[in-house]
Amino acid sequence: MAGSSDLLPLLAMVVVQFLYAGLNITSKLAMEFGMNPMVLVAYRQMFGTIAIAPCAYWFERKGRPKITKPILFQILLCSLTGATGNQVFYYVGLKYSSPTIACALTNVLPAATFLLALLFRQESVGIKTTPGAAKVIGTVVCVGGAMLLSFYHGQTINLGESGIHWKYAEMMRGGSSSSQGGSAIWGSLYLIISSVAWAAWFVIQARVNSQFPAPYTSTAIMTFMATIQCGAIAVGIEHSTAAAWSLKSPIRLVGALYAGVACSGVAFCLTSWSIQKKGPLYASVFNPLLLIIVAIFSWTFFQEKLYVGTVVGSLLIVVGLYAVLWGKTKEVKLQQVIEMAAVAEAKLDECNTKDDLEEQSYAVSNGNILHK
Repeated sequence: MAGSSDLLPLLAMVVVQFLYAGLNITSKLAMEFGMNPMVLVAYRQMFGTIAIAPCAYWFERKGRPKITKPILFQILLCSLTGATGNQVFYYVGLKYSSPTIACALTNVLPAATFLLALLFRQESVGIKTTPGAAKVIGTVVCVGGAMLLSFYHGQTINLGESGIHWKYAEMMRGGSSSSQGGSAIWGSLYLIISSVAWAAWFVIQARVNSQFPAPYTSTAIMTFMATIQCGAIAVGIEHSTAAAWSLKSPIRLVGALYAGVACSGVAFCLTSWSIQKKGPLYASVFNPLLLIIVAIFSWTFFQEKLYVGTVVGSLLIVVGLYAVLWGKTKEVKLQQVIEMAAVAEAKLDECNTKDDLEEQSYAVSNGNILHK
């Protein structure tokens, strides 16, 4: 039983990474075949709402807290940052870079979250402690790796050619937008902004979770709000022709459905379940696996080239990621030890007080007996 309880969350998080890897591949293909990133994001929010709403009803219909105006406002902020801001910049960045770079820069998220949480006083530095120093150094290494990956390519690493030929990938390979150097740099910057927006969502969502412990409901409301926001942005950009919204192309339909159902629906449920079983840090350590899977997929299907700057920058980001997570883990364990010591001390004081009262009562009773 213990083995299965450890194995199932592990398998769930591995499946999640494969689902997100597929998201990068299918979304990149859909955009290379003419789908506007804003339209794709709008469809993702819509299909995500349809996928999550039944989960919210089924799992939280009995114990759901009351939805108040302050809660709705906080969820609105979550939709503006975690859904609209994060995904709009992510998809635009993905369009002008590559799936491998997009996944690598996603690992900047813990460092960005730490910096924002520090600004909003949800985190402390504690630079003189080992965990605090690890978080600060890890953040610096993450940011440095992101900068190196964004602005430096270096020599090509020769991995040979894949023997797999996929017709969609071959059709888009010649005119890929990621081949333009200037656009690739802007793509990396958009991806970094996406991570900052996602980090802001973590900070706001932490408050929502404490006041409204119904994650499926809050996510369904968030994606519904984001559907309206992203839909308005997409209509403002692509209002001249209905063809921009067409899903007749198989790759467009697959890209939109996959993003909404598989990633905003299935992946979210699996991640939430894993966090419930093992905690948020357990789910975070699987992020670098996504980078490895996407790098293999990109080389296999897109014949994507790897550069020295991409590899070194990715390694720095992963090392920084684990430094931040290690520091946070040690900090949480230290805080738990302090709390347990405080509880033990309080119990000891209570026992001592009880013993003192018993001794006083015994002395008084003996005194009464002698007096008689």
